[in-house]
Amino acid sequence: MTLSGIRPRPDQVAELTRGLTLPLPEVSTDHLEVIAEGLLRAFGDIRIQSPTTVASGSEAEVTALMETRLNTLIEEDPFWGQLVLCVARGKESLSFNGAHLEKRPDLSIYLSNRNRGFPLVTEAKIIDAASSKTEALYCENGIRRFVDGEYGWGSREAFMIAYVRDGSSIETKLSPFLSKAIVKTPPEYLIEGLPTPVGGAKSNLAHSRHGRSFTYDGGVSAGLEPGPISVWHLWLS
Repeated sequence: MTLSGIRPRPDQVAELTRGLTLPLPEVSTDHLEVIAEGLLRAFGDIRIQSPTTVASGSEAEVTALMETRLNTLIEEDPFWGQLVLCVARGKESLSFNGAHLEKRPDLSIYLSNRNRGFPLVTEAKIIDAASSKTEALYCENGIRRFVDGEYGWGSREAFMIAYVRDGSSIETKLSPFLSKAIVKTPPEYLIEGLPTPVGGAKSNLAHSRHGRSFTYDGGVSAGLEPGPISVWHLWLS
């Protein structure tokens, strides 16, 4: 999109949010944990079926496999199929004020009990220090997009997946990085809560809380603040 084409479009936001008050109600923690389990299961399956791609392929290649596997699980797993309608990769979406019409989050998870205009947004990043894909890039090109209202702006939660290739973990890399960021003035990435582990040792799963630096533009929520967003981090190795 050209610079001249970047302008707020409250009519686009108003149409998308017709009849809705934002942000939408929270997705339950139980459902978010089930989604994390589904993502973990899908990754385990593609790691067995396509080990070379998972180990050395591009982010897009791995995510494309994840999309296909997650949609297949809808047919194979009745419980997953009750919760998830479909999963789409690179689905075009609006930024919070409609200035960008073609934002493409890596995965959009459409939940059966959720408004179709606001899927659960999931961003994916490779973590591999040898190729300069670090936790700093993960935060700058991932978390920041939620803070700035590019992604997930109508919701109270989002997911980030890391495809880890260098042995990193949330505890050894992400938490220390965000611990340094939170003491800045103002806190970088508007951190309100550092990563809190979820579940047991089966998965590297945690969630952090971040403020958001925008107000809604268009619809009945125009001028209102979105409040914080909970970002669920699932690091897959």
